[in-house]
Amino acid sequence: MRSRWAIVATLGSTQALAWASSFYLPAVLAGSIARDVHVTTSVVFAALSVGLGLSAFLGPLVGRLIDERGGALVLCASNVVFAVGLLALAFATGPVSLFCAWLVLGVAMAAGLYEPAFAALARIYGSNSRAPMTGITLIAGFASTIGWPISAFLEHRLGWRGACLSWLVIQVAVALPLNTWALRGAGAATEGEAAGEPPPTVPQPGGQADPRMTTLAFVFTASGIVSIGVATNLPGLFAALGATPTAAIAAASLMGPAQVAARIVEYGAKRWSNPLTSAKVANVLHPVATVALALGGVSSITLFALIHGAGNGILTIARGTLPLALFGAQGYGARIGKIAAPARIGQAIAPFLFGMAIERFGTGMLALSCALSIAAFLALFRLRMPAS
Repeated sequence: MRSRWAIVATLGSTQALAWASSFYLPAVLAGSIARDVHVTTSVVFAALSVGLGLSAFLGPLVGRLIDERGGALVLCASNVVFAVGLLALAFATGPVSLFCAWLVLGVAMAAGLYEPAFAALARIYGSNSRAPMTGITLIAGFASTIGWPISAFLEHRLGWRGACLSWLVIQVAVALPLNTWALRGAGAATEGEAAGEPPPTVPQPGGQADPRMTTLAFVFTASGIVSIGVATNLPGLFAALGATPTAAIAAASLMGPAQVAARIVEYGAKRWSNPLTSAKVANVLHPVATVALALGGVSSITLFALIHGAGNGILTIARGTLPLALFGAQGYGARIGKIAAPARIGQAIAPFLFGMAIERFGTGMLALSCALSIAAFLALFRLRMPAS
């Protein structure tokens, strides 16, 4: 008999592998890929952005499929598609084949990253999914911490093409069996439905759009742009402030542990807090970190990374738990797919947008990021938690 936490630990591990072998791959391999396929590094990241854009487009479809069939089919299929995309990337020889590979990986990311995993958990555990969602983010939060050194080691020993092929083997030989084991028989009704809980009312197609959906889409888009845009450009931001390259990288590397630590705190506080409060706290932490940076200058870059990282960690959980708390588990997959679609598009352009802003305005780009965070924070006051 599989325990809940065995399933959570397994899905958290496969999520870490999914992120490490897709989203976090260019951070290590982009330079080598660019040299071999005769493009610039920015083109490699543009290919990643195109893949993310496709994943945003496919998100609602993936969510509906999980609602109808459960998460086993989708998440296990994602491992196969990851493998195909990595194979295509390993044999890329020019910009066309490079972009084609990332389009395949975009399909895999649509089916295999956080939102599908959250939808699978909601399908299994219903309204009791908050703790399992937090659990998988605790483990998957180490995706870059583990994935970057592994990719660097594989590239050093086997070259970047060998690294891609190694991640292919990991997807097929490790992640696919783990997802199969964790989700075997999970296409049945949720625990809440099995216990006879009445499903929440779901707006019918063609009806008036729920303004809460629009609010959540805006909040997660604004906060996602800040989260990804700042995270991917953090060493450059610290360097623009005057930090040495070594100090900038050392401070930026603390963001990952800060994310995990904040998720542990959020989990411990769930008895007296709720996902809406967590989302408000998460969005206000970036402006707080910016004030600390403005007051302390280069000496406070570590503090900035810790505070900003904590906000990022809580936001990841809120993206799964807040829609669940507001709308319930019925139709969760399709709903979170719609909410997450504009956020994924925003995240796709965020690294390029913030990179340009740092080049032109230096640390002045934090005015833009703070404005987006504050707008998301204020928008959350339009929402109310349903009565217990």
